[in-house]
Amino acid sequence: MNAIFQTLLLKTLSRLSRGSLELRLPTGRIHRFGGLGKDLSVRLDVEDNAFFRRSVLGGPIGFAESYMAGEWTTPDLTRLLAWFILNGDDALETPERRTRGWLLNVYNRWLHSRRHNSVTSSRRNIGDHYDLSNEFFQLWLDSTMTYSSAYFDPPTLSLEEAQIEKYDQLCRKLQLKAGDHVLEIGSGWGGFSLHASRKYGCRITTVTISEQQYREASARIAAAGLQDRIDIRMEDYRHIQGSFDKIVSIEMLEAVGDAYVDGYFAKCQELLKPRGLLGLQAILCPDQQYPILRDGVDFIQKHIFPGSLLMSVGRIGEAMRHGTAFTMLDYDDMGPYYAKTLKLWRDNFEAKLDAVRALGFDETFIRKWRYYLCYCEAAFATRHITVAQLIYTRPDNIAIHSPAYDLFS
Repeated sequence: MNAIFQTLLLKTLSRLSRGSLELRLPTGRIHRFGGLGKDLSVRLDVEDNAFFRRSVLGGPIGFAESYMAGEWTTPDLTRLLAWFILNGDDALETPERRTRGWLLNVYNRWLHSRRHNSVTSSRRNIGDHYDLSNEFFQLWLDSTMTYSSAYFDPPTLSLEEAQIEKYDQLCRKLQLKAGDHVLEIGSGWGGFSLHASRKYGCRITTVTISEQQYREASARIAAAGLQDRIDIRMEDYRHIQGSFDKIVSIEMLEAVGDAYVDGYFAKCQELLKPRGLLGLQAILCPDQQYPILRDGVDFIQKHIFPGSLLMSVGRIGEAMRHGTAFTMLDYDDMGPYYAKTLKLWRDNFEAKLDAVRALGFDETFIRKWRYYLCYCEAAFATRHITVAQLIYTRPDNIAIHSPAYDLFS
């Protein structure tokens, strides 16, 4: 049976022409695909012929699960995944998958549909990822424990310096000042709130639904002696009450979901003062791809971030129109910065594999996380997706200062 699946997959690969792929079989036989001599040359070594069945029937998810199972290897996983991305979404689609693989596809979609982002389910979804263990994330994040794209301007910045620059970019764009009361939706491990309160003297209310992040961030805030300025809460954003000068949310929008995003921004509208500013850092897909992501399920949604969904600028704009008076003030694309961030995380992760194993994580987990980090790096490097800082306000906000021109100064 594996021979049939091998024939089907080889036929599919023969149609791909961007860059070149060398496929090595367990027998030693080599197949070559694509335009030879092109810049993007990659290699895939099949270790177990079960790779063909799993990839044909499972498509991109099956391909990833085959890697997790150790059925194939490659000298450069990021470049290989970039090759598949550049050859299009149908690179692993075969007629056999569309016919015999339909049941597996339905099953994956059913699993994903059960991870919607209601108040109850959101806590479980977030916990399944962020509550793996603080010790695990400490192994490969920088000392600020920041798990979002850094801002490499200038490009010589270290990872920690670039993470601090990311925080400061948002602070400057939000025109933070002493006396501001800032709401942060999604605390992370406390990096933004610590930076903003130290440098700008503002007061911060920050909310999370991750128990591990709450515990670690609370300890860091206490160690810094900033409990009087930073109020960290275990609270869903839907339950927040109050009025805030600024709202910031860093890569939390991906955990909201299509059914809830209108309500998310309506809540921001309710909480933000009339002359306030809203700052987001969000991973974004192209508008044309949004319906595909919304209606499907991928490796990251199944194995890494249950319930997650990338927004597009268009979908955010639609949500803004439905429930807010917000208008975009600034858009800053950071896609290449995330590719570099992910490479540095991956390098740190690979350097700490013995420590990862000592925490009780097995080889399947290690391959899953390697695949995740490499896939995301490839996706940002090819501009398949991007990340941006977006600033919103209401029209007629004369409290916003511009160095170029200010009629009311």
